[in-house]
Amino acid sequence: MIGGNGGRAFIGSFTSAGGRGVIAADVDPGTGALTERAATDAVADPSYLALSLDGSVLYAVSEREDGAAAALDVRPQGPAAPRLMGAPVPVSGAGPTHLALVGGRLLTANYGSGSVSVLPVAADGALREPVAVFRHEGGGPPGDRPLTPRAHQVVAAPGGRWALCTDLGTDSVRILALSADGEPTPHGETSLRPGTGPRHLAFHPGGGHVYVLGELEPILTVCRWDATTGVLEPVGETPVLPDGVTGESFPSAVVVSRDGRFVWAAVRGHDSIAVIALDATYEKPEPVTAVDCGGRWPRDLALDPTGRRLYAANERSGDVTWFDVDRETGVPARAGSLEAPAVSCVIFD
Repeated sequence: MIGGNGGRAFIGSFTSAGGRGVIAADVDPGTGALTERAATDAVADPSYLALSLDGSVLYAVSEREDGAAAALDVRPQGPAAPRLMGAPVPVSGAGPTHLALVGGRLLTANYGSGSVSVLPVAADGALREPVAVFRHEGGGPPGDRPLTPRAHQVVAAPGGRWALCTDLGTDSVRILALSADGEPTPHGETSLRPGTGPRHLAFHPGGGHVYVLGELEPILTVCRWDATTGVLEPVGETPVLPDGVTGESFPSAVVVSRDGRFVWAAVRGHDSIAVIALDATYEKPEPVTAVDCGGRWPRDLALDPTGRRLYAANERSGDVTWFDVDRETGVPARAGSLEAPAVSCVIFD
């Protein structure tokens, strides 16, 4: 049985690099400590995960050239280890790196092929073959970067009417409109400054702003979001690294605090978590500090359901490190870690 008396976490890791695949862990409600309960390598390279609303089914992308997605049974009273619900389903795209549940469908962002796939979800939570694949077009400026579409993340907007997809290769965010039953259709595209390479984004809890993190330049782009028209408007940029930092750094994940006062960004290379304060308009982020991520190459960053703790998935040091967050300053303090080789993400029930 997964869960016990505390919460649950699920951790993705690269099996091709020595990871254990999908790890199920218990979360201590008092300390936030993670304890591994079981793992399965039934899905190859499950780099990102998503959980159904009722917590019974876990979805994973298989980040391989012949990309796939899988559904796993993780009912709290079910099997000890996540268990496949049928064979992984091809997504008709290469290198899927992210996924999102929207209505009765699963969307995958396919980095290698620059596309978003739409997979129906059956009544029991199992996946079906894709019913649509939206291929991005365009490219970025010349230089040491992709010149073709590279869909990196897909996120459902609050309210259930839209989904947003970052494209690192075209320096843009694609917007999908969702019908009443969750059927997506392309709606628009917002261009960001060329060369920033948007990787991940996060919505402000107020719903009117989106923060887009660049991977190729350590920049946080602030955008206004109109949930009525589905329009995303860039209004400013903020650096996520302290002045004077040299060497290559590649931001990865961005999180907004539950009270909307802070933004945190994980930065690989610099191996830090940037702390950024928001003003009353939510449009003028101010860098506060950067703290050590507790390991090497923080690929993902996540808040626990209480909003009091922050977790960094440190891929190259092979650990998930957690931090207690100071409510007044937003600064995380390291509190512990769990070994997880080749870790790629962590999510919570």
